[in-house]
Amino acid sequence: QVQLIESGGGLVQAGGSLSLSCAASGRTFTGYNMGWFRQAPGKEREFVATISWSGSSTYYADSVKGRFTISRDNAKKTVYLQMNSLRPEDTAVYYCYEDGPSAARSTTNRYWGQGTQVTVSS
Repeated sequence: QVQLIESGGGLVQAGGSLSLSCAASGRTFTGYNMGWFRQAPGKEREFVATISWSGSSTYYADSVKGRFTISRDNAKKTVYLQMNSLRPEDTAVYYCYEDGPSAARSTTNRYWGQGTQVTVSS
């Protein structure tokens, strides 16, 4: 089973920056996407960013585009999220994920980390 451990969360003032990391261990897979979601208290989980295996394709939510950058290092089995120009509305628990193979050709399995808290003060 895949284990994903996020780190780098914390408290930062509005306009500041944080860097999140998500390191995979245990049974991991090659050739699949990794990415990030976030969830604020009382709100639904929200997509943040995703990146392809090669890193050649990335996609961001409109709310973070131009401020956040996703990257990955496959040798370290780690995905990163660089967050700049942070706003109070970015406050949430951030969860990383890794996709893996499925018995069904048209689907994949998604594995989740435990989350790391990001708090942006105004």
